[in-house]
Amino acid sequence: MTTPAALPRLVVAAPMTGQGKTTVATGLMAALGGAGHRVSGHKVGPDYIDPGYHALATGRPGRNLDPHLVGEGRVAPLLLHGARGADVAVVEGVMGLHDGRLGTGGFASTAHVAALTRTPVVLVVDVSRMSRSVGALVKGMADFDPAVEVVGVILNKAGSPRNVAEITRSVGLPVLGVVSRDERISRPSRHLGLVPASEREESARVVERLGERIADQVDLDALLEVARSAPALEAWPWDPEREVSAPAGGERPVVAVAGGRAFTFRYAETEELLTAAGCDVVAFDPLTDASLPAGTRGLYLGGGFPEVYAGELAANRGLLADLREAVRGGVPTVAECAGLLYLAESLDGAPMAGVVPAGARMTERLTLRYPEAVSPGDTLLTRAGERVTGHEFHRTALTPGRGENPAWEVEGAPEGFASPTLHASYLHVHWAGYPRLATRFAEAVHNAPAPAPTPTPAPTPTPVRPSPATRAAAPGTEPVADPLRHHGDAEARDGLLDFAVNVYPGDRPDWLDRALRTSLDGVGAYPDPEPAREAVALRHGRARGEVLATAGAAEAFTLLARLRPWKRPVVVHPQFTEPHAALEQAGHTVTAVLCAESDGFALDPAAVPEDADLVIVGNPTNPTGVLHPAGSLRGLCRPGRLVVVDEAFMDALPGEPESLAGERIAGLVVLRSLTKHWSVPGIRAGYAVGDETAVRGLARVQTPWSVSAPAIAATVACVSDEAGTEAERRAKEFDGWRADLEAGLREAGIGFVPSRAPFVLARVGEGVHARLREQGIAVRRADTFPGLDASWVRVAVRPPETTRKLLAALASDRSVPSPDDDPGACSPRTAPGP
Repeated sequence: MTTPAALPRLVVAAPMTGQGKTTVATGLMAALGGAGHRVSGHKVGPDYIDPGYHALATGRPGRNLDPHLVGEGRVAPLLLHGARGADVAVVEGVMGLHDGRLGTGGFASTAHVAALTRTPVVLVVDVSRMSRSVGALVKGMADFDPAVEVVGVILNKAGSPRNVAEITRSVGLPVLGVVSRDERISRPSRHLGLVPASEREESARVVERLGERIADQVDLDALLEVARSAPALEAWPWDPEREVSAPAGGERPVVAVAGGRAFTFRYAETEELLTAAGCDVVAFDPLTDASLPAGTRGLYLGGGFPEVYAGELAANRGLLADLREAVRGGVPTVAECAGLLYLAESLDGAPMAGVVPAGARMTERLTLRYPEAVSPGDTLLTRAGERVTGHEFHRTALTPGRGENPAWEVEGAPEGFASPTLHASYLHVHWAGYPRLATRFAEAVHNAPAPAPTPTPAPTPTPVRPSPATRAAAPGTEPVADPLRHHGDAEARDGLLDFAVNVYPGDRPDWLDRALRTSLDGVGAYPDPEPAREAVALRHGRARGEVLATAGAAEAFTLLARLRPWKRPVVVHPQFTEPHAALEQAGHTVTAVLCAESDGFALDPAAVPEDADLVIVGNPTNPTGVLHPAGSLRGLCRPGRLVVVDEAFMDALPGEPESLAGERIAGLVVLRSLTKHWSVPGIRAGYAVGDETAVRGLARVQTPWSVSAPAIAATVACVSDEAGTEAERRAKEFDGWRADLEAGLREAGIGFVPSRAPFVLARVGEGVHARLREQGIAVRRADTFPGLDASWVRVAVRPPETTRKLLAALASDRSVPSPDDDPGACSPRTAPGP
């Protein structure tokens, strides 16, 4: 018997196409996210483009719900899977509410999905050319199918207040919003509808404006009440690990997946299935990458708009040659629509890979169908006679349209190209509906011969570009041999009053001590991190495959450095230096991006080089205490790039604002450390959560048994509900202590960076660090952080009675600068005050 799963949810539908569903649905997702909710976005039907906007609005992959593609029984499980960890799910409909496959009584319509998932429906109606007729229209839509619950209306493109009042009286259902016309947020069309989100640099700004507008003109509280009225679903979340399995042995061959601007169309579940089947999915950009990812043993080329970029694709001759050699050499390859065109001999006259003996050209005719296809023979993916459902959506023609061995028979006609190692056609198939396709492809990839390694010299490590961190030490301060390896524990010695180490200065909770003592009973066996993995997955609403227990954040940085042969790894500074040091130790050349003091040390995503394939940033950042907006961090994500957010101090912030630990974003990994907030620096405990492919890659390079039994026990204890209550109490306590410290610094005229963390970066002047030590007080020198000099120190937050001793010592040191003494010492952004 299935346990009912509670999920607040609603469907945004319309009487017909063109009413503003995407505008309102995307804006609603952004508005709810801006109000602090974790939102998952879903789209009825096969469309790839709208989910791109949903991903921008929510920070999570957009998901499709289509009974035609996956079957009725998988719709609710896929909804629960995509919404895992979310507070509310917003489902955007397709076409008119009751419009589905012709001749089927509305199969695969928005109404059908709403009924399958028992989800209340909110209608969006364009009222720019109607008044009372809206009432008749809404009544008809609401009464047409008793299995569909239409609970409210949002009036779009509304005009005068008088007309709105007339419509409101006629509708007979709650009017949940009145959205006026705004041409600034209209969405241009291309070929098949909306421009893909990744093709417009201004897309993020459009979505942000949408969210602001919807928040102003729609009753979010009322919509949340609608969502919370949805009954629990009698279904289990879909799980790729239940659909497919990885072969024994642990080897994870690389499947290269086309991404970037030209290849934006693929279902998130396809990659999840391949990952669960034991493959390491690595994105590459056919427009910019010079070669396929190292170790490629499988290729997946999905959909997109290659015709728009045909010239650029053709100009990347090195990658085309690499692709051609791989496909002809028998690397298992799946190509759908755009992928088929990329493998053709030419596209609108531009030379392509030339491994499919056909030429492609743009046409005026739109091919749009929702067919059932039959396999005419045994192929890479199928066996003779097997049937699938799929969709085609394009304006190109291929001559010839089939090979000697076609991939499919569609509506009685053969199409596409197939061989034992190639499957290429126009048809898009949702592999969640047919997991056997993923299994067969993964089996072929596992059985493919490993590519011969190409010997390349190891890169020569180079230090961070010259910065104050590499200058001579300030007078009275000991020089540091390796600034990147200097940490606060080296300061808090010799019986000094400790303001250098950011460990909570209170006792450990009794429940944590009990867990640690109990863990010693099991030290006679090798440690098993699975309990920690399951506990963290539950804590953040993640799948188990998205979690890796680590021996603190330091081990995670070492694993990241060993994960791939990074081409351009970037570390955003000033921040904790261990990731930079780990990358250099592994032989990588690191690019340092410095946040500017003049900007309050805020992150500027535009400062990160576009070709960066690894970006590491702290949030809140050590040592500045700056909390970067989650939207800025999401904006760093790109196809082919791994973004790592170090949230080591996030649990010290009440409510954990701006955390990305619960968000599913391709190419994002979040690191957590448990030692500081729980006063156990001697127990190296932490974890990584995020992109499943990346997390599995980290696990693959992790030394067996690196996480000890006490660390596993500490992790389980510190992510429990009981720990959550205590963590919040400690975080609020830190807030009060920090306010006292900042007030004292302000009163003393000492510049500082407004902090959200359990420490404050203060500009006390050169030499003060050493003189404080002479008075028996240890603060963390900051000149070892790239981008800072010896005038800065980091001060750990302590109880008021302890803080007063520090402030008294600073007051006795007459060399401490004030803003009046040195106008350049701190800007208004770094030392706010009356």
